[in-house]
Amino acid sequence: MRVGVLTGGGDCPGLNAVIRAIVRKGVQEYGYDFIGFRDGWRGPLEGETVPLSIPAVRGILPRGGTILGSSRTNPLAAEHGVRRIKDNLAKCEVDALVTIGGEDTLGVAATLSDEYGIPCVGVPKTIDNDLSATDYTFGFDTAVGIATEAIDRLHTTAESHMRVLVVEVMGRHAGWIALHSGLAGGANVILIPEQRFDIDQVCAWVTSRFRASYAPIVVVAEGAMPAEGEMILKDESHDSFGHVRLSGVGEWLAKEIERRTGKEARTTVLGHVQRGGTPSAFDRWLATRFGLHAIEAVRDGDYGVMVALRGTDIVRVPIADATARLKTVDPALYAEVGVFFG
Repeated sequence: MRVGVLTGGGDCPGLNAVIRAIVRKGVQEYGYDFIGFRDGWRGPLEGETVPLSIPAVRGILPRGGTILGSSRTNPLAAEHGVRRIKDNLAKCEVDALVTIGGEDTLGVAATLSDEYGIPCVGVPKTIDNDLSATDYTFGFDTAVGIATEAIDRLHTTAESHMRVLVVEVMGRHAGWIALHSGLAGGANVILIPEQRFDIDQVCAWVTSRFRASYAPIVVVAEGAMPAEGEMILKDESHDSFGHVRLSGVGEWLAKEIERRTGKEARTTVLGHVQRGGTPSAFDRWLATRFGLHAIEAVRDGDYGVMVALRGTDIVRVPIADATARLKTVDPALYAEVGVFFG
């Protein structure tokens, strides 16, 4: 049996750990052959592959990124995309495909599996932690750790100059990174996409912090929106899945705070640094377990499913269910941290 593997969407720490686990168990216990598809769905669309073997995955566990490359290619939007994928899988003699990705990559896998009979098994990957069928996605823990360390460092420089520092973090339309890193880093204001913010209230919290002779740190998710107005964007271009590039709210917020309070405000946009570098121990552990269970699903012929974390167990859920809606921050959870604002 030959199994194809691809990594799609934005890269994140832990992808190589999944690839390693799939190949190691698949070769050693089941005697499978493996082939990697380059750059997400572009690989099976264009027929671009690389060989995968135990020597090929040796030493990649602590490496960030993905040895297979990634992209935001949407094969369903390409001309004759499904037919081209079927032809290339047949040409490469691939019997099953393990797709490692987030909402978009797995959404394609669900369509190909459910509507076109292409045998796919999904593995949830996103730093945003916004897939509803799993408690956590790998990559999230590393992103939170990086953001928290940055906030810790910004506290000292903010207090040295007694200025407001606005930290913009990733997360798209879910506030998990902002909530976790903001709370862990001792931020004085945390703004998330799930709840529109009142700029006057933000300025009141900032002013209150200065009265206590401390410099405020404001953590804002890239998808957060003011109560009045629309999403603030620097770039309105869209990717092949129709998503706009988020970023810009941090800079806008700093200017508004400075204009309204008279206090100097600066912005730090963490951006891709949250996705890069070596994965945390938790992400290596979770990604490895996901890989082991994904290849077990292939062995069982259980296609159209995604492996997911429930408590401490790895379970299988329909890919379509996992991508049907985003997992967003519960208002009650966000309200818990409000005691630290201001």
